[in-house]
Amino acid sequence: MTSFDHHRRPLVIGIGGTTRAASSTERALGFALRGAEAAGANTRLFGGTFLHSLPHYAPEHNERTDEQLELIEAVRHADALIIATPGYHGGVSGLVKNALDTLEELRADERPYLDGRAVGCIVTAYGWQAAGSVLTSLRSIVHALRGWPTPFGAGINTLETRFETSDTCSDAKVVDQLATVGQQAAQFALAFNAHRAASPNASGSAIPQAQPARLLHAV
Repeated sequence: MTSFDHHRRPLVIGIGGTTRAASSTERALGFALRGAEAAGANTRLFGGTFLHSLPHYAPEHNERTDEQLELIEAVRHADALIIATPGYHGGVSGLVKNALDTLEELRADERPYLDGRAVGCIVTAYGWQAAGSVLTSLRSIVHALRGWPTPFGAGINTLETRFETSDTCSDAKVVDQLATVGQQAAQFALAFNAHRAASPNASGSAIPQAQPARLLHAV
């Protein structure tokens, strides 16, 4: 096992957006990533335009596009993630879910899937009901991928909150909530990485695990 440099800044990957450029979802994600940066992390955003370039994930095919490989490698080296999705018909959008399905390629890693990584969750929706239900669904997906949802998740009602530009939001409380999501993701990464550095025999997982079964099955 290679040694771990606990002096480097942790990397927090942001995944989210919609097919619409400059969506509220992607702008909300940007606020959260800036919160992670303020807490000491480096960040990288995979927004809606990039996610739209990903083909449908097909586990029965071995070939992967350059865009798929770029996302897989970025998450493989990430210390934490922030995922932002719009609420579509009571669920996570297909665009975001396809990106998460692509992470099936991490199943055989030393840290399979999102194991050992905090994941901040953000949902934007046109009303409070969808914001709450989709946030619960997104947390469940993170659990299935062995990630650790941060204690605080942000549900944003876009009936009440507007993101006029990438740097402006109509509700200061929402800005604070998004910053908290990013800060918690970065703080978890810093703490977990310090633990790994202090425990030379520790792996990305808290306990040894058998080779994981596929989370996706072709039918």
